[in-house]
Amino acid sequence: MNTILDFNGLMDCLRSMPERRKVAIACPNDSHTEYVIERALNDGIADFLLVTDGHNRPELDSIIERFKGHAEKIVTSSPDDAARKAVSLVRQKHADVLMKGTLNTDNLLRAVLDKECGLLEPGHVLSHITVTKIPSYDKLLLFSDAAVIPRPTLEQFESIVSYGVEICRRLGKDTPRVALIHCTEKVNEKFPHTLSYESLKRKVAEGCFGDVFIDGPMDVKTACDKESGIIKGIDSPVVGNADMLVFPNIESGNVFYKTITLFAGAETAGMLCGTTAPVVVASRADSNESKYYSLTLACLGYNS
Repeated sequence: MNTILDFNGLMDCLRSMPERRKVAIACPNDSHTEYVIERALNDGIADFLLVTDGHNRPELDSIIERFKGHAEKIVTSSPDDAARKAVSLVRQKHADVLMKGTLNTDNLLRAVLDKECGLLEPGHVLSHITVTKIPSYDKLLLFSDAAVIPRPTLEQFESIVSYGVEICRRLGKDTPRVALIHCTEKVNEKFPHTLSYESLKRKVAEGCFGDVFIDGPMDVKTACDKESGIIKGIDSPVVGNADMLVFPNIESGNVFYKTITLFAGAETAGMLCGTTAPVVVASRADSNESKYYSLTLACLGYNS
């Protein structure tokens, strides 16, 4: 498989698949979600089970009529019922991907995290992975966690790396390069995440994540700019060539996310990992493009 370098390449990859993914959407009651549905149907990358709470717009019915056989509406009585039904469709393997429409994220996550009927298996860690294309960087870049885990423990860091490495491989990166982000290159017990980074590197040396390069602590510029590594005298396959950035906490990951989208014009896609199927919970502030790219990323899939 060729390496996917941008979101156009990702869409080309999905179009080449022998079968379309099926996506269950809870409460597709707004123009943004309708845009995602119609574009995915036009591009031929997904079919849809559209679970409404009885308040969908007429435009949704028009889409269903125009794409007969590729989009089906299921009516429920409330947003919570729509969330539970959409989760059930994924749990029962009638859909490959779960996506949030207009209902609150909390409503959907309540159904996703239900211990008896949800999508998070016992012992699995829920996390969020973002894939971005920054104009000044020559390939797709993953980072985590900017949305779910406040301050990852070692176990949570292990899951974050595992999810990210799997997505990298699905993007055609046979030997992912993972940078463990901190403000300096020094390990210091005052910053417990740097001690976790040392443990992660030992696990990589033991073969726990397969064929992968991992290094850190290092700052973002060192991870993505080779000249910075040369100046600092850091010799590592990761320096200047990172495929994934692992952030130490949700504040740093979220600030990075908002900064690159606002000031660098970065395109982004994100999804929840750790569930039995990918879950898209795009922010209300995300653009139509970002929501669509998030769907395409989820359709690429991952192994939980």
